[in-house]
Amino acid sequence: MQSTIDEIKKRIDIVEFIGAFVPLKKAGKNYKANCPFHSEKTPSFMVSPDRELWKCFGACQDGGDVISFLMKWENITFSEALKELAQKAGVALESFSFEDRQWKEKEKLMQMNAFAAKYFHFLLMEHQAGDKARQYVKKRGLNKKLLETFLLGYAPQSWDSLIKFLKKKKYKDEDIVQSGLAIKNEKGRLYDRFRGRLMFPIINARHEILGFSGRLLSSEAKEAKYVNTPETPLYHKRETLFGMHVAHEAIRERQAAVLVEGEFDMISSFKHDIKNTVAIKGSAVTRDQLMLLKRFTTRVILALDADFSGAQTTLRAIKDAESMDFRVDVIQFDSGKDPDEALQNNPIAYKKTLQKPTPIYDFIIDLALKRHDPQDPYGKKEIAVQALPFLHSIANPIVKGHYMKKLADILDVHEHDITSMARTFDKESEKKRVYQRTRNTSPDDRYSTLQKYILAVLVQSDHTLKVCSTIASQIQPEDFSIPAYKNIFTYFIDYIHSKENDQKNFNLTSFTATFSDPLQAILDELFLFDLSVVPTMDEHDTEKTFHKSLLELKQYALRSRIKGAAQNIHDADSITALSRKLAQVEKELRIL
Repeated sequence: MQSTIDEIKKRIDIVEFIGAFVPLKKAGKNYKANCPFHSEKTPSFMVSPDRELWKCFGACQDGGDVISFLMKWENITFSEALKELAQKAGVALESFSFEDRQWKEKEKLMQMNAFAAKYFHFLLMEHQAGDKARQYVKKRGLNKKLLETFLLGYAPQSWDSLIKFLKKKKYKDEDIVQSGLAIKNEKGRLYDRFRGRLMFPIINARHEILGFSGRLLSSEAKEAKYVNTPETPLYHKRETLFGMHVAHEAIRERQAAVLVEGEFDMISSFKHDIKNTVAIKGSAVTRDQLMLLKRFTTRVILALDADFSGAQTTLRAIKDAESMDFRVDVIQFDSGKDPDEALQNNPIAYKKTLQKPTPIYDFIIDLALKRHDPQDPYGKKEIAVQALPFLHSIANPIVKGHYMKKLADILDVHEHDITSMARTFDKESEKKRVYQRTRNTSPDDRYSTLQKYILAVLVQSDHTLKVCSTIASQIQPEDFSIPAYKNIFTYFIDYIHSKENDQKNFNLTSFTATFSDPLQAILDELFLFDLSVVPTMDEHDTEKTFHKSLLELKQYALRSRIKGAAQNIHDADSITALSRKLAQVEKELRIL
């Protein structure tokens, strides 16, 4: 099996594969991007074609090969990812079975959710317990076909009817609680989470039921209008969109996704043939939801509630969408408080609005103009303060130039004044970047980073042995405080001084293949290391940066030895000699 897995990975270019999901940019021998698995402004996601690996050096710290990337991106199991990649690579996959405990756990939860959905659906469609719910959905304009398409159901006003039903299906108490369908009280007794509610199953593009959202039938009740499945191994609210099971093909075909807030907004849109609509289930569009949509399109149209919270939602999503290369538009409607009401009142007007949405950056400028007076000097300032952070973050220079000029024309000021004000955001960002990368770095962290940087330059270079000789002219293995780094450098030094030294035919992959597994793991990190993260980095003079880093590493090593020698009263001569070397190194550093 391992040989088959290796063959699959060999046939799939990891840069090309990941690049289809994430916009990668060349960074030396590697490629980098903003990590697709968490929100960040500075790229920390690295892909190494040489090692066929990826890694995030930012918040999530995830990494692996092409298989693990697909598993995380699609939220699928190892076996599912392997089957998909085998098909893509044209490799026959022999019959196999995986003892995947985590997957079996998820499968059990999915089956339980499927039973619960059928139970709720039956009560709504056929049982007398669902009479009030049937009257409610009829009032909301939902016909039988819609109820079946979305598998809507009804949770009865009972404390344990679902629990009893699931126990008949042989599910244990702990399984039912883990699914989120039941809650255990302080006395250890279980009760149904959803009671007296219209039930919306949350179904993904694979037609798997991940969880539920339950809505009260009466607005007069004192309970929360909506109750959702809590976070489970299956359901993660930030990663889900209601209606994906019926919308994903239309989104791909129409190359746009219409985002609404609630389930009724989505179902009404589907009813009126706006089938590329999904609901964000809340007031905030998340990066995870955008990641999910990016599998099908790079354009989103926001059709959110026509109130201030909708505008806030729009603004929070913009920077994430821009960093992921989405085109974002907004529709503003006045025939209802939300898309559901607007479609009931005037579907023709709503559809016309949808055909001519407002580009997001025009919407931002319009929003600022509604809040401040463009004729007043201080009003102009506030409009610029509100709009510029978003306009300045536009990646495309032509689009950015268009909106900078537009804002200048609206405010009747010189375009230079707008660009000058925008540059202050660059300065603030640079101050924060420098502060984070230098002031927050302890001496020990800096020492460690320098060691990693120098070895990363070594293994990422096209002239490995030449670089090794340069390092050896300044640094000795004992200058490395981290044993693994010291061992790796020692291997290279030993090779240079050995009879086997053959610079012309040297092959780094073959040379490092003999390293132990722990050192292989360290090598993976060195191959993926972003060489631009060293605070003293001079983008215009990488040789100077490298030389300065060697001297700085030597400086740390000498200080460490002096500190050690100072503990021995008989080492006065050693301290003197080391201090002279340190003074020389510090002199060279001052000159640079």
